[in-house]
Amino acid sequence: MEELPAISRLKEALSQVLFGQEEVIEALLATVLARGHTLMEGVPGLGKTLLAEGFARGSGLSYKRIQFTPDLLPQDLTGSEVFREGQFAFVKGPLFAQVVLADEINRAPPKVQSALLEAMQERAVTIGGVRYPLPEPFFVVATQNPLELEGTYPLPEAQLDRFTAKIPFRPPRREIWLRILTEEPHLPEPLPVDFLKAQKEAQAVRVAKEALEAITHVAFLSGEDGRLRMGLSPRGAKAWLALARALAYLRGKPLVDWKELKDAAFLALPHRLFLTEEALYEGESSEEILKQLLKKGGIP
Repeated sequence: MEELPAISRLKEALSQVLFGQEEVIEALLATVLARGHTLMEGVPGLGKTLLAEGFARGSGLSYKRIQFTPDLLPQDLTGSEVFREGQFAFVKGPLFAQVVLADEINRAPPKVQSALLEAMQERAVTIGGVRYPLPEPFFVVATQNPLELEGTYPLPEAQLDRFTAKIPFRPPRREIWLRILTEEPHLPEPLPVDFLKAQKEAQAVRVAKEALEAITHVAFLSGEDGRLRMGLSPRGAKAWLALARALAYLRGKPLVDWKELKDAAFLALPHRLFLTEEALYEGESSEEILKQLLKKGGIP
């Protein structure tokens, strides 16, 4: 765990950017260490954009922010070929950064969302038949407002499944409000973090056979649950396992414990559990169903 001290310093620095949101910061770092992408959901003004910018600056990674709007085109993200000096040349779009903030992703039409999500999956874009790899590490932070309905294009199930984690932003605790009102957030100075090495270290954290069997059992139970339109996909199960390893790494543990497995489940799974119309009508929620599945699967 050679890179853990540097990651810990970055985590502490980010706590001076977003006050009182230590769990959110840990979840963001875990998603990066799991080599994934995250969808942050919360009402405006809670600091989603500030956290993404602070992470990019503190990690020393290149950063681009894309404001998603209904008139956005796919080439506004990927870039396009332009004619210069008698020949076509490729001009890179904002996706060619290591940290990409897709602000209000649900306000862009499906073609634009697809261009982003293809880049997330392939870590490359194809323009004019030529494949251009994206920089490594490559990490997408997408945001959306759960209260906004008019003029939005909700992400379909297959696209939601591309996000390793969905991080809910909740209002700050009462004791944090005074600090928010009286202190200015401090964007951190760049800290030397080798994320590619840290990702390898995190995914080398050991997992007991009992934990793997519990993941398998929960995945099977989700497919048998009549309240869900579909069970957990293999991609979702792998995201769950990767996040559990990353959380254990951040907490300095050489082995994934039940706590990491449970905490990772609530990051990786709720946005992958799609309820039937009947379950929604009866007031069920994916979080409550997940709690029941974890209990039946033997995860305390």
